[in-house]
Amino acid sequence: MKLTINLIGKQKRYRYAISVRTLVSMTVLSSLLMLISSRSTHLVSEDIARLALAEQWNEKDRVALQALEAKTGAQLVVVVSQLAKLNSQLSQLDLRAGQLAEQLGMNAKDLEAFADNVVSQPVETEIPFKQAFTAARQSIDSRSRQIAMLESLVKGHHIHQQSQLSGRPVESGWLSSYYGMRKDPFSGTPAMHKGLDFAGASGDAVVTTAAGIVTWAGKRYGYGNLVEIEHKDGFITRYGHNQSIDVAVGDVVTKGQTIARMGNTGRSTGAHVHYEVIRNGQPVDPLPFTRQ
Repeated sequence: MKLTINLIGKQKRYRYAISVRTLVSMTVLSSLLMLISSRSTHLVSEDIARLALAEQWNEKDRVALQALEAKTGAQLVVVVSQLAKLNSQLSQLDLRAGQLAEQLGMNAKDLEAFADNVVSQPVETEIPFKQAFTAARQSIDSRSRQIAMLESLVKGHHIHQQSQLSGRPVESGWLSSYYGMRKDPFSGTPAMHKGLDFAGASGDAVVTTAAGIVTWAGKRYGYGNLVEIEHKDGFITRYGHNQSIDVAVGDVVTKGQTIARMGNTGRSTGAHVHYEVIRNGQPVDPLPFTRQ
């Protein structure tokens, strides 16, 4: 089927015939072109709008990040300053503790060995600031207590008595084994016994025989739970086989202070304290000191 179009003018007459199928095809094609053209323009406009919005967000984030960096930098300066002050305070306490220890005839280097190094670590370490501050304050508190103890010894009227090695390492109990060669209680063969044994009941107080610095407080092979204390003039005392320990490494202890509880730990056959006296690195018979 065809569609005929007639156009009549004053002088001319036009006539054009077109099939209906062709007309429909042209109409559909024109509609598609218009739809595609309008859709593409719409998509481009949306993309431009989204890009502009994203740029605005990025700018806001950049400004916020700069502000955060500035704030963090200021806080970091404060933190570093505070840590430096704590480190300086701890150094002064260490110096004072060393001076007091020397006045008592103790080895000042032993006090320095127990100093907590957390505060002096660089800020770039992975230790959180809060943990660093906590460790620093704990070190300062511990050193302050140590200094107070040393000052009380220095100012006291019985400095010589405090620092002089004498007396028994127990408040109650009896001497059950002497220093020297004896039959080993486990093997039955002769063996050197390098201390004195004071027997008693589990939980009885074990006391120090002179003021000093705790250099060991924990388990050691053969000794069980051991406390070792350094005194003046190169003396060291050891208290072994304890049930529990009441002091820690670095503590300053006074004469007669309870440092542990009698027990049966380590190479032991019953509740007692194994007491040793070492002078300049060599074990000596503690008996003469217990009689002073």
